[in-house]
Amino acid sequence: MQTKNLFTIIILGIIIGLGSFFIPNLFQPQAQTGAKLVSDAHPQGGDFTLTAVDGKHSLSDYKGKLVLIYFGYTFCPDICPTNLGNLSVAYRKLTPEEKQNLQILFVSVDPERDTPQRLQQYANYFESNIVGLTGEPQTLAEIAQRYGVVYAKVNDPKNGTNYAVDHSAFTYVVDQQGRLKEQLPHATQPDQFIHTIRRYLSATAVSE
Repeated sequence: MQTKNLFTIIILGIIIGLGSFFIPNLFQPQAQTGAKLVSDAHPQGGDFTLTAVDGKHSLSDYKGKLVLIYFGYTFCPDICPTNLGNLSVAYRKLTPEEKQNLQILFVSVDPERDTPQRLQQYANYFESNIVGLTGEPQTLAEIAQRYGVVYAKVNDPKNGTNYAVDHSAFTYVVDQQGRLKEQLPHATQPDQFIHTIRRYLSATAVSE
């Protein structure tokens, strides 16, 4: 009997393993740190309006500039600081003209705690002319869906205010016409950021 049970367990293990190999999306977390998008569809992106420390800002306000958008939150322990830190290093290596034609936006996925003031204080730490943005939860969820962002609040049963927000960690590249062009993965290195930024800025200069 024990041999039969062992054989059954082995067969089930093989079936589960094959299933996870051939149907990976069924086992892909919907919202985790650095998560990949479950859908293969290209996110549509598009304009949005959110609140910064100095009032309302729309993506369309930056038409004519290359825009890099990162979705995260100020209480993030490591993922956000890594991405924004790399962006900061890249930004400081750009020429004054390149900086003038670039805008970085940091959109909060934690509107409950991230006030506009806190967001901007956090953004200023990276010295990269980052604008911190927040809004109503429903508005942020709608924008996140259009950009292919996944996130989820993870409660701490011991402390209701000390929660985490698991979130995808892409940097979204929006061209000078406001079109979402590509997603850069978590922990993109400064040199890679610089290469991407200059590629889009150079393409615009040539077209002019």
